[in-house]
Formats: sequence, structure tokens, C-alpha cells
Amino acid sequence: MKYLLICMTLLLTSCAVNKEQPLSVQANVQTAEWSKNWWMPRHKEKLAIKEQMSTVDLVFLGDSITHAFDNKGLAIWQQYYAPRNALNIGFSGDRTENVLWRLEHGAVDGIAPKLLVLMIGTNNTGHRQDKPEDTALGIKTIIETLEQKLPDTKVLLLGIFPRGATQDNPLRKINDDTNKIIKDYHDGERVYYLDINDIFLDDNGGLSKAVMKDLLHPNKDQYKHWAEAIEPQIIALMQ
Repeated sequence: MKYLLICMTLLLTSCAVNKEQPLSVQANVQTAEWSKNWWMPRHKEKLAIKEQMSTVDLVFLGDSITHAFDNKGLAIWQQYYAPRNALNIGFSGDRTENVLWRLEHGAVDGIAPKLLVLMIGTNNTGHRQDKPEDTALGIKTIIETLEQKLPDTKVLLLGIFPRGATQDNPLRKINDDTNKIIKDYHDGERVYYLDINDIFLDDNGGLSKAVMKDLLHPNKDQYKHWAEAIEPQIIALMQ
């Protein structure tokens, strides 16, 4: 009886701790209906591509904004990153917990890149309007997971890109407030934070549809501006 009570206490304690954790840190597959036909096949495809590469020196990890290097940003990828033995593991719709699941299921196993570029969190904002603290905790957990799996890899952590037309857009504010937290993850040794959001905004902080048609995803021509903005850091961190 005493043993049973101890087990029940431990189980209840575990459940309570798990319940207190925000969804942003609970590793999970992508469950959106529109993603069910391609998300898991893409994960398996990327695992196969990784295995086929003789060397992976650079990784991009994120959501649809990064995913688009496989399509509308492909020319820029071929110009800037393919020659650097780069792997793109951006997945449309992903939140921090989806990235955590992929990391726990082989996404970066068996490689030792010099640098990993990480940008994630705008889907935590848009899908659930997670608190900035929760999204930031999810990003921190990703960084900690990367430290375990890729101890010799530097991480270039990008500020979450702006969204919404104006500075007072509620979702823009969530992203901005999240960035104010994650910028402190920069340690100058393994993690390097970089905010390039100004390249997308006008002098008043406005975001134009000429830059992001849906006020969320960069237009095709913006991928060159993105690549140019991070190139000095890419060069420095991959040495």
C-alpha cells in the first residue's frame, strides 16, 4: 500500500509539472489539417537528404519563412548556401514545439555543422498568440537541445521577423516583445543573436505589401536582402 501511494504521488506530481509547462516546450508533431499530407514525409525526406550529404557545414532551422528557401528563395539558396554544404530544415507552420519534436527525432543527428541559423516563433504568435515569455522559453529549449546534440556548432539566432503593417499591430508587438527576451540568449561564444528586421521596415516601422504581400512572409525578392544582411555573420561564424 505504501509503495502504491508513493507511485500515485509521483504520477500526480509529474502530471502537475507537465500541465504547468506551456505548449511551446512540449515536443509535438505538426497537427494542422493542411499539413498532414506533407509534414511527416518532408521530415523523412530531410532525414534522407542529410544522410546522403557527405558533409553538412551549415543548417537553417525554422518555419515557412525558412522553408521557402526550397522554392521562392531557391535561387538565393543556390547562390549563397548550397556551396557551403547547407541543409534547409524549415517547415511551414511549425511552432517551437514542432521544431523540438523534429530535433528529438533525428533532424540533426549524425552531423556536426559549423553553424546553424535559427528563426522560429511567429507561428506561436499567430496560431495561439502565445505569451512572449512562453515562445521565448520554447526557443531557449531549442537552443539547449541543440547544445546537447550539436555541442560544437555555433547558433546564429535571428530575431523573429516583423508582421503586420504597423508597429502597433498586436501580433507585431508579440514578436517584438519575444525578441526583447531572446536577444539576451546571445553569449558571444556559442549563441549569437542578430536582428535584421529594419531591412524590411520603412522609417516609421511600417511593413509594406511590396516587402511581404501577406504582411508575414517575405516576398521572393526579399530573400536576397535577407541573405545579404546575414552574410557578414555567416562568414565570421563559419571560419
